[in-house]
Amino acid sequence: MFNSRHPRLSKRGRLWGLCILLLYTNPLSCLANFSQAKELIYKIKEGLPRGTFIGAIGVDLNLDFSVDPPFIFSLTQKKVSEQYVNLNNTTGELYTSATEIDRETLCADNLEGQGCVLSLDVFVLPQQYFQLVKVKILIEDVNDNRPKFPTDEITMSVPENTPINARYAVEQSAVDPDLGPHGVQTYWLVNDFGMFTLDVEENEGGELTPFLIVTEALDRETQAEYITDIIAEDGGTPPLLGAATLKIVITDVNDNCPQFKESQINVTLHGNTTKGVHLARLHAFDPDLGANAQISYAYSERVPRDTRSLFHLDKITGVIKLGGKIDTGTATFYKLTVLATGPGCIPAVATVTVHIIKVVTGPPTVIPRYIAPEKDGVVTIKESEPAFSPIAFFTVKNIDKNQRVDCYLEGPGPFRLSPYQLFKNEYLLETTEPLDFERTQEYDLILVANSTRGIVIKTFLKVQVLDENDNAPVFQQSLVEISVEENNPPNTFLTQLQASDQDSESRGEVLYLLGGDAPGIFVVDRVTGILTVATSLDREEKETYRLIVRAVDQGTPRREAIATVVVTVQDRNDNSPRFINKDFTFFVPENFPGYGEIGVLSVTDADAGENGWVALSILNGSDIFMIDTGRGALRAKTSLDREQQGTYQLWIEAVDGGEPALSSVTMVTVLLLDVNDNPPIVLFPQSNQSYMLVLPNTVPGTSITEVYAVDKDTGMNAVIAYSIIKRKGGEPGSFAIDPETGNITLKRELSNRGLYSLLVKVSDHGQPEPLYSTVMVNFFVNETVSNESYIQSLLTREADIEVEERPWYIGQMAEGPERYEPFPCQPVLIALSVTCLGLFFLVVTLTSYICCRRFKKNRMKRSEVEIPLKIQNDSMQVVNRKLRQISNI
Repeated sequence: MFNSRHPRLSKRGRLWGLCILLLYTNPLSCLANFSQAKELIYKIKEGLPRGTFIGAIGVDLNLDFSVDPPFIFSLTQKKVSEQYVNLNNTTGELYTSATEIDRETLCADNLEGQGCVLSLDVFVLPQQYFQLVKVKILIEDVNDNRPKFPTDEITMSVPENTPINARYAVEQSAVDPDLGPHGVQTYWLVNDFGMFTLDVEENEGGELTPFLIVTEALDRETQAEYITDIIAEDGGTPPLLGAATLKIVITDVNDNCPQFKESQINVTLHGNTTKGVHLARLHAFDPDLGANAQISYAYSERVPRDTRSLFHLDKITGVIKLGGKIDTGTATFYKLTVLATGPGCIPAVATVTVHIIKVVTGPPTVIPRYIAPEKDGVVTIKESEPAFSPIAFFTVKNIDKNQRVDCYLEGPGPFRLSPYQLFKNEYLLETTEPLDFERTQEYDLILVANSTRGIVIKTFLKVQVLDENDNAPVFQQSLVEISVEENNPPNTFLTQLQASDQDSESRGEVLYLLGGDAPGIFVVDRVTGILTVATSLDREEKETYRLIVRAVDQGTPRREAIATVVVTVQDRNDNSPRFINKDFTFFVPENFPGYGEIGVLSVTDADAGENGWVALSILNGSDIFMIDTGRGALRAKTSLDREQQGTYQLWIEAVDGGEPALSSVTMVTVLLLDVNDNPPIVLFPQSNQSYMLVLPNTVPGTSITEVYAVDKDTGMNAVIAYSIIKRKGGEPGSFAIDPETGNITLKRELSNRGLYSLLVKVSDHGQPEPLYSTVMVNFFVNETVSNESYIQSLLTREADIEVEERPWYIGQMAEGPERYEPFPCQPVLIALSVTCLGLFFLVVTLTSYICCRRFKKNRMKRSEVEIPLKIQNDSMQVVNRKLRQISNI
């Protein structure tokens, strides 16, 4: 049965049995079928996306996937392998992973001729199927890299005398990581200028090197360098290009010789010319560079030695000066041959002919000797020099004994020419006052020498005044007032300050700086003087800014001027009116007189002028209340009754005078304080004509009825006290009433039948004067009411009622019939009662007086009205407690 189900396993079992039999003869042959490693080779291109199929190991091994247990495929080096491939453990299929395979990165160390192989070891499991499969994945190259030069700019030096077809290797050749035809295949120039071309040579290693070939003759003096782009192109489809800048520098060679600009120069010279006078300057030019262009000047050997000494030649500059005194008796003509020599060149030749004019005794000559600095006949003198500063000496020569020469000065300016002390024919030119560059910058003077023979000699002299920093900058306005609206945008232009300086050059250049105390929000341009404000201004924060601006020149020492800038921030309506409280609450006693001041609402507006004017108005309840628009005093148009309405809530709006107007709203609560202006109202009994039936056998202590009253006031003004003040019928003390509840209790047995009447006083505890009401309480003592009309006649009959005139607390004394029995202390009790009553009224009067004074003080407060709600209950409770103690005696 086992063999029929698993024929493959049965066959393998027979094979194992055979191996056991042959174990002793050849042990290795038994395991050769299982341990032999197999090798699979796959090819893929680099850069494939994730999930690309590579190969199926199980299929390529011809494995039977119907066996049980199934095959399991496993990679031995998972960290390395799974970076590039994914293996399906059940099918043995290989796919590319998330990381794209880059052949140049994976096989960076391989030589160009070697392939790029990714080697994997795959185990086929479980153990009874174990195989080791060697998988090699050949990574084929694709053209994914463009050629790249090692530098962005390649510089080559080529001599200008390079022969045509000369070759120069471009050492910085391009590199392409790709292989074979995908690598660099050729080079070419974007612009060859008709002077160059490129050739490519391949060395033994297969590397291509570009060569620059000169196709035309070069001349550095015509063009010194050529700049173009060199392009490297690979063999891909389409090809990829790499570029670099190729700079070809043409180096100089000594292919030019010096040439004189003028080969023939004529010079005329008087015989009395002073030694050192500049005669001529020779100039030769060599277009080469550096050492190739160096020129030296020298006399030809044909020029005699004494002539060389008489006419000095500077070998570097080519300047010829008079080196000695001319002897007009020996020579009147000199011919100077000058050679200009360069490296490796035939000298250039120039001829200087000097003609000597013989000087005979003739007109006088004026020889100047300058004290002030002079150059080319122009004398310079600083404007800071004081008066009588010497400028030059003038000496008059060549004067015969019989001849006299007078010298004087022509021309404007503060100068004078005068004979110098005792020396004859010596004259001193000097200033007569300080010079001012800003007034006159130069003077043209003429020194006139007039001889007695009528010969006039004029010597021209120009005097230039040198400027010094003697003027400070001057502002056009020393006080600048600026107005700017608040909430301005940043960097708003304010003004442009202008200052001028009469000095010249840098001494007259003005820079603008802010003073050290200037706020940091202001900025002045150093050159233009434009003043700006960097941030937005807020008038409510600060209305006026005062800052100093300095104008500084660039002379030495520096001079400066200052200007004051006053910036006034103009108001804008950017603040709403603001109440000093979020809401207001005023306490007012009811019945407060109409148009009386309830309270004042304080409101402010940070803006100025009309923007800060505030008007108040009532949004609701204006039919009852009114408010002063300017002052904010709240008033009621009529007297208010707390019992009608105890609380008023008003919305008050404050509107400023800006355009557009801004507003704010607050809530005002008016609380009316109670005043004792309502007497108690008796609700039961309903009238003085009502009555109650009381049985004659009613037991003393029984509650017969109750007087019930209410008071519309509040607090102590609504606390009610009950007392019996008059009676009719019965004996005194037959009935008692509870002063707090109004409950009437029978105190004595009723001996007589008929009508009993009690006059009950209902009083509140108001201050300063309590209010009260009275009610008649009638009792008809009988078993039944048989004749009601008779009872009504008794109620309407006018009769005197005996007055008990007792306070409500007297009813709290001892009960029982013995209370009314005559006893000798009765007069004492009456006197004591009267005394207690007097004390009570005295306490009430004092309390009322104190409350009135406090009320008057509170009315003097203008801002708001506050009325205390709490009545002094403690003092009243003390008085009541004392009265009760007296009544219990």
